[in-house]
Amino acid sequence: MIQDNGKLRVGILFGGKSAEHEVSLQSAGNVFDAIDRTKFEPVLIGIEKNGTWRLAEQIGQFDRLESGRPVALVPESNGRLADLSGQKGPELPKLDVAFPILHGPFGEDGTVQGLLKLADIPFVGSGVLASAVGMDKDVMKRLFREAGIPIGRFRCLTPENKSSFEELKAELGIPMFVKPANMGSSVGIGKVSDGAGFSAALQNAFSYDTKVIVEAYVHGREIECAVLGNESPSASVPGEVIPSHDFYSYEAKYLDENGARLEVPAQIDNAAAGRIRALAVRAFEVLGCRGIARVDFFLRQDGEVLVNEINTMPGFTKISMYPKLWAASGIDYTELITRLITLALRQFDRERNLLTSR
Repeated sequence: MIQDNGKLRVGILFGGKSAEHEVSLQSAGNVFDAIDRTKFEPVLIGIEKNGTWRLAEQIGQFDRLESGRPVALVPESNGRLADLSGQKGPELPKLDVAFPILHGPFGEDGTVQGLLKLADIPFVGSGVLASAVGMDKDVMKRLFREAGIPIGRFRCLTPENKSSFEELKAELGIPMFVKPANMGSSVGIGKVSDGAGFSAALQNAFSYDTKVIVEAYVHGREIECAVLGNESPSASVPGEVIPSHDFYSYEAKYLDENGARLEVPAQIDNAAAGRIRALAVRAFEVLGCRGIARVDFFLRQDGEVLVNEINTMPGFTKISMYPKLWAASGIDYTELITRLITLALRQFDRERNLLTSR
């Protein structure tokens, strides 16, 4: 619904109950600054680490969110925010569309997407199933394998079903990567080559999730490709991550300004770029994604391409790979935000026409 000022009111959700909380702040701040204010009226909704939702006037206020009005979206509210403060105040805004710039659990994993669907409001990005599957690297990889998408060797471990280092070494070789199944931004990842390192990495990974995956090391270049669209998605030019660290860790991504170099477009031949773009779209479609995703690959020296994972709400700062890939493909940051909101509205209209009763 267009407001009296002719603009759509966009609720930017940021923060969240996740180890990727700080990454979300960076992404949301850049979206807030770049969104086309001739078309949209942004409303900032910060989610504290304890899960409380609060209105915020600017991203910088997030550290003082206890002064912001606690709010919520409730089922069938059609975007109308509910005031949880118990005090009288100005009428809360009614959101026309939500842009959940949330990374990791309780934001990117289908939980918030389910809430937004119950609130009957359009939102940017994939729905419940694709978000949940895209977050769970174990289920994601098994679905990719079932669809014939090439992936690396891996095993899934739980506290009740573990394997010894020697067993995994025989199956996967060394070095190997240990990571939480439901986490992004390289949080909780360890690269190990011996039993002691494996035990420490496993303990660390289990501190973030109840399920852990162990992956074989793949010697190859790290290539990423952005996907944009709904039922007819498009792929960007591929880009390459060239880490200066041992691997592309959280520190390399967000704390060390020299942690990695992003080369966009990647210096690869047309045949490899074509395979990567086709596989990116295929991965997006296999999981039923919508709107936005970044697909990460390994490109071996012999030309073989392996899908590493998909990220259904990738980092969205101005210097993140996803916007950089689309900028190199002819879509600037502000226009990219507009297109994602438009896709959200189209998907909402399409689903609204589905029957809900006989």
